[in-house]
Amino acid sequence: MRLTVLGCSGTFPGPTSPCSAYLVEADGFRLVLDLGNGALGALQRSTGVLDVDAFFVSHQHGDHCLDLLAYTYARAFHPAHYPRSTPPQVPVYGPRPLRERLVTAFDSRHPDLIEAVYDFRVLDGTGTSIGPFRVDLCRTAHPVETFAIRLTEGVRSVTYSADSGRCDGLVELAAGTDVFVCEASFAEGPDVPRDVHMTGRDAGEHAARAGVGRLVLTHVVPTTPLDDVRSEAGEAFAGPVEVAASGAAYDV
Repeated sequence: MRLTVLGCSGTFPGPTSPCSAYLVEADGFRLVLDLGNGALGALQRSTGVLDVDAFFVSHQHGDHCLDLLAYTYARAFHPAHYPRSTPPQVPVYGPRPLRERLVTAFDSRHPDLIEAVYDFRVLDGTGTSIGPFRVDLCRTAHPVETFAIRLTEGVRSVTYSADSGRCDGLVELAAGTDVFVCEASFAEGPDVPRDVHMTGRDAGEHAARAGVGRLVLTHVVPTTPLDDVRSEAGEAFAGPVEVAASGAAYDV
């Protein structure tokens, strides 16, 4: 299993990274976790536009899904097909509100185009499979319906927190995972929205409780000092800790 960070900036793109997007590959299957603002460009540095086999979208906030609108055009009008034919629909796994979120944000002159590109598959929180991956999910502590995801292929696993405040379910989901990609939007402070996002310390504590192999901090808001969240996480978790960077890749 190979994990590539396409984008890891929280809330809005930073100077060195688009918003949340991750490519996970195994057995030739390419699954993209979220596709936030600006991430389509980064995706094309790792794989072809038509080579994505499926998307998983954790929730409907723009920094996790809005580049699916740009991807609609890139796929539908790709010169490998257009104007003779259209490529097969690509499955998009996500919470129920996602389809309406994308359709209503799309170009009103082409109301059917987004449906032609995507095959929307609603998540209900139960386990499933996507390509070669066994998928386990949990609802996170976030204002809209949001799913964290654990991908297992063989004996290896990657867990992605999506957006969440402190969450016992996330600890259970990540238990024993090889790589835990966990949000750490903020450094510790009096005004941190604890029921919406986590700090570096929160992420480290979750990783320690879950007994993960490696902690990768992500979704750091561009105004948050990276060294602060890294040091906070390291104080709480004794294993390897690093901050995600666009283009970083991990063989799991």
